[in-house]
Amino acid sequence: MLAVTPALSLPLHGVASTRLLEQRAAAHLPAHTLMQRAGLASARLALALAPHAQCIWIACGPGNNGGDGLEAARHLHLWGKTVGVTWLGAQNEARVPTDALASLARARAAGVPFAGTPPAGFDFAIDALLGIGAVRRPLAARGQTDLLGQWLALLQASVQPVLAMDIPSGLDADTGAPLAPELIASRALPARAGTRFTLSLLTLKPGLFTAAGRDLAGQVWWDDLGVTPEPALAPDAWLLGRDRAESHGRDQAAHTSHKGSFGDVAILGGQSSPQAATHMSGAALLAGRAALHAGAGRVFVALLGGAGLTVDPQQPELMFRSPDALDLKTQVLVCGCGGGDAVAAVLPRVLSGAQTAVLDADALNAIAADTQLQTLLRARQGRGYRTVLTPHPLEAARLLGSNAAAVQADRLLAARQLAEKFACVVVLKGSGTVIAAPDQVSAINPTGNARLATAGTGDVLAGMVGARLAGGQTAFDAACSAVFRHGQLADDWPACHPGQTLTASALAQNHQPDL
Repeated sequence: MLAVTPALSLPLHGVASTRLLEQRAAAHLPAHTLMQRAGLASARLALALAPHAQCIWIACGPGNNGGDGLEAARHLHLWGKTVGVTWLGAQNEARVPTDALASLARARAAGVPFAGTPPAGFDFAIDALLGIGAVRRPLAARGQTDLLGQWLALLQASVQPVLAMDIPSGLDADTGAPLAPELIASRALPARAGTRFTLSLLTLKPGLFTAAGRDLAGQVWWDDLGVTPEPALAPDAWLLGRDRAESHGRDQAAHTSHKGSFGDVAILGGQSSPQAATHMSGAALLAGRAALHAGAGRVFVALLGGAGLTVDPQQPELMFRSPDALDLKTQVLVCGCGGGDAVAAVLPRVLSGAQTAVLDADALNAIAADTQLQTLLRARQGRGYRTVLTPHPLEAARLLGSNAAAVQADRLLAARQLAEKFACVVVLKGSGTVIAAPDQVSAINPTGNARLATAGTGDVLAGMVGARLAGGQTAFDAACSAVFRHGQLADDWPACHPGQTLTASALAQNHQPDL
């Protein structure tokens, strides 16, 4: 059993590949083995998480996830714990799978107490209601649906700790989106909810690490049930770890290095328009500061609209240039941060001439609105240029001709579609940021938290990606390492700066080149 942490990259398998692995493993094992292993692993983890629990409620569904819960209940009962089991299958026992019926018989033979309602005063709960097959095996009886909704609501609102077996009930294992609004009342847990844990069984599921999954799953554990995936069973995605997100900072650089050794980053954005009373130079400055602190040798800033700045007093190392003076062939261009409407006019030159580019914010909106710019963007790969797009969900939706709700409903799919459509690396920002590239297994980032939900942190990320590219990383590796480090800074913030609010400017200047 393994506690999932950001230290190690791990393969993620969706429902289809998990089912395939389960079928192949079951064919070589005695009947009922995997369910017994799942129940034992869950019981052991429950005991470790709540050794002093006085009453454990185990909410079991009518399928195999419920069978896993019945196995866990049997072990906990035999170990002397007070358990109370509610089981949805009692209303239609004829439809219960064979394995789950076998677990039911074992639980009854062991004297496990069953009840029609959850036990009063439980101080730990195990969610074994739905599992990964819920969307493919809908509950037929109306009474079951009503009870399911009641028990799910009670689990979600519980101030006591809850352990979900395999995946929190009602969550799509592939996407991290709620399967049905009537079963998942909200995308986040109530403010007073108790600690949440999830024991992912056999495989780790992508939905645990993106969209609503991160909030609902809580601390994730993994037990492979003694089954090793076959080499031919490729993961659907990777959970990004420090081992795949490392960057080589200056500590490892040769003593003969000079500023040119670490590459040049140019920031093009920061529109200032006195007529329209808009001044967005701050976004460009944030990106520039982030690139500098992320290890770029030199950082140039070219502001659009004649902002008039010639120096950044807080970061005098930044060098200001006119947009026309940028060297697009040798500099890594970060374009769009605070670019406003003015960025559209410079994008044809950028897309045609910049050999390495990070496109963010207003640059993405301009491309979404112009088919000619989209054609130029797609042509970059054929010219051997490196390109990284860094959209948030609404910007991604505009590029796909969709809407933000559709993007959030399947973030992995949306990122892959963008990567294929524009033949570049895509960083789809949000909870569980997704990094996708054509013909490559996507990565989901496990770092970051709500402290990043403040203006300017996206500009900081764009600058960090630019610095990684300037340092010589591939577009995909640069995106992965920058996204990981960006989130890690937010995770480390409370320990490093107790009581202080994280702002984008602080985020930019706290970056260290090495992980």
